[in-house]
Amino acid sequence: MNSDSPGSPKPVVTGGILPGMAAISMFLLLVTMLNAFAALRGVFGTGPAKYGIFAVCSLLVIGVFGFLRLRRWGWALVTAGCLVMALGDIYYYGHSRVAFFIVRSLLELCFFLYLVRPQIRERLR
Repeated sequence: MNSDSPGSPKPVVTGGILPGMAAISMFLLLVTMLNAFAALRGVFGTGPAKYGIFAVCSLLVIGVFGFLRLRRWGWALVTAGCLVMALGDIYYYGHSRVAFFIVRSLLELCFFLYLVRPQIRERLR
């Protein structure tokens, strides 16, 4: 019997990284590296904001590497990071009216919606 016939059950694929997962990881690594270096240079001020942004960026980088290893805690950090970055960009757009922030927030919201799909969660350990 042909395994591709309509009546045969599809094999369940577990493990393995999807191309969208890799693309989201590369995007988040780029954004967090840029923000971490900007925090070190003092772009965000010299007070607690500088160290807060640096700590969040460090946590997100750790989450990205956990996500690339298909760990649930990495997925949770990356998903939360996408949502928080999108909300932050919407906030910045509200104050500055620069279209870049709204475009980037829409991209990050698309990433968030991609990450909460059941097909992504099934691949995690």
